[in-house]
Amino acid sequence: MSLISPEALLDRLGDPALRIADVRWWLADPGKGRRDYAEAHLPGAIFVDVDTDLVGAEGPGRHPLPSPAAFADRMETLGFDDGSDIVAYDDAGGTIAARLWWMFDALGHRRVRVLDGGIAAWVAAGGTLTDAVPAYGRGQLTLAATWARTIGREALAPRLGSLAVIDARAPERYRGDVEPIDPVAGHIPTAISLPTAGNLGADGRFRSPDELRDRFAPLGDEVVTACGSGITACHNALAMRVAGLPDPLLYPGSYSDWSRSGMPVATGDEPGVVPATGDEPGGVPATGAEPL
Repeated sequence: MSLISPEALLDRLGDPALRIADVRWWLADPGKGRRDYAEAHLPGAIFVDVDTDLVGAEGPGRHPLPSPAAFADRMETLGFDDGSDIVAYDDAGGTIAARLWWMFDALGHRRVRVLDGGIAAWVAAGGTLTDAVPAYGRGQLTLAATWARTIGREALAPRLGSLAVIDARAPERYRGDVEPIDPVAGHIPTAISLPTAGNLGADGRFRSPDELRDRFAPLGDEVVTACGSGITACHNALAMRVAGLPDPLLYPGSYSDWSRSGMPVATGDEPGVVPATGDEPGGVPATGAEPL
């Protein structure tokens, strides 16, 4: 199972194999997560910084994946090991913690879960918080040398219309009503809006496997999950795993890569149509898509 309840985690505190990762991060204020961690976090939790620990120095999009070797080295420095039972949490319904889950899982470390309901559920279940920072010795990780279950822009573009692309961003960003950070508002043509909020119930925990299956199963077996820059897209991948469905492909660069690359962009509530192909990588935008 890729989720763990706060009640089950309470029972595991003190287990030497347990490694808890605080992955709090906010797009509008990237430093807020570290400040919040310094103030209070789960006992034994290590802070994992999205911008420095889970992102490469270069690559497509705003948050490119680091090389697997660089990721492994950084995680070893923080104290993660082949024998670690890893639990990642945040304060955003798992939308950020899912990135760490996906990275470990994609590289073959299966003993990684997301805390269902995050820090709020932990406190509600009677869990305590602390400002004490743990010190773990360097771990040793045996991870895969290449990322699994990914697709890039050049491979995705000619397949639009033949597979399902899902967009995890908020509806207003998908429609193109607002765009706080990327150069052009809108979405990848043919992409379906499936915001991460739909994976969660009113209590902030994941919906049941049956409910999640109803949400994602109609998409078929070939699914690409995307968002703004490959962070919250992992939440939809996690939801599909909870639902017992085939794992989707992650488009790591997501809309930030797409919108910076001269590709056609669709706006509005509808997915849009497959762009016409041309000599250029983006081709000629079809009806329902806007050129960059």
